[in-house]
Amino acid sequence: MPYLYIVATPIGNLEDISLRALRILKEVDLILCEDTRVTRKLLAHYQIKTPTLSYHQHSKLSKVDLIIEKLKQNKNLALVTDAGTPGISDPGGKLISQIVETLGKSVKIIPIPGPTALTAALSIAGVKADRFLFLGFLPHKKGRQKFLQEILKSEYTVVVYESKHRLIKFLEELKKIFDSKSQIQNIIVCRELTKLYETIYRGSLEDITERIKNDKDAQKGEFVIVIGK
Repeated sequence: MPYLYIVATPIGNLEDISLRALRILKEVDLILCEDTRVTRKLLAHYQIKTPTLSYHQHSKLSKVDLIIEKLKQNKNLALVTDAGTPGISDPGGKLISQIVETLGKSVKIIPIPGPTALTAALSIAGVKADRFLFLGFLPHKKGRQKFLQEILKSEYTVVVYESKHRLIKFLEELKKIFDSKSQIQNIIVCRELTKLYETIYRGSLEDITERIKNDKDAQKGEFVIVIGK
């Protein structure tokens, strides 16, 4: 029976990878990557020479057919994303669904857990996180207001991802929908988690927004926003 391993990789710092993940990446026949150039940097760092194959959200059906054929040939595969855990704000879930639909119980799918920006941000937020709402990346335009209303109405802590291009817009949108300061008990903006310029912003929504607006460097990178209720 072939194995498909779903392997979490570092979100920044290359040391944030488990010994088990490294072993699996060495042992499999092929590694499926969101971007082979990104994954090869990780593999080179740990002197892993396993072949790679690109698989991402724009991959054609023929690529999925190729992956399924590899499994039919009893090849063991590993699926990784550029950073973090496959399937979390990532098209990996779609591939797994197609493999299960085609091969059923003839392939074993095994998670190799590890980093995600979601849990990293929650772990340092200092907010109640026994229950939370994760919305990933909000839509750019269509449906965005619906997601903003979900944030407003949620009884639980909310976590979203946002790009550098829309961070200020998102913070300004939050200021508009939360007309009472008491509605947001805590807000934490995490920038470039585990990377060289990692920065954690805590405080009022107004204060954090102004600090980031007045610092161009603070508007660079990748962001996780935790909204405590």
